[in-house]
Amino acid sequence: MSKDPFKTRLEIAKNKASKRDLNNKKLNPSPIGTAFKLSTELVSAVAVGTIIGFILDKTFGTKPWLILIFFFVGVVAGITNVIKSAKNMQK
Repeated sequence: MSKDPFKTRLEIAKNKASKRDLNNKKLNPSPIGTAFKLSTELVSAVAVGTIIGFILDKTFGTKPWLILIFFFVGVVAGITNVIKSAKNMQK
């Protein structure tokens, strides 16, 4: 018993369409997800920089200088990460 050629072609077309839909979803993330990703990158870089500054200040007793320095290093690193991510999304 062989399948109807139309049904076979229909199944192949459905498989191709579903694969294409999956690929489009991977390539085009939602705008909310993109905004969340960029904001998380910025906030995490600032937080990590501030925490490193706090730990070093506590260790060396140089309050508040290293906190301030590493806060601004974190801000610069966060902005740099956001710019790189935005450029990658444009490609």
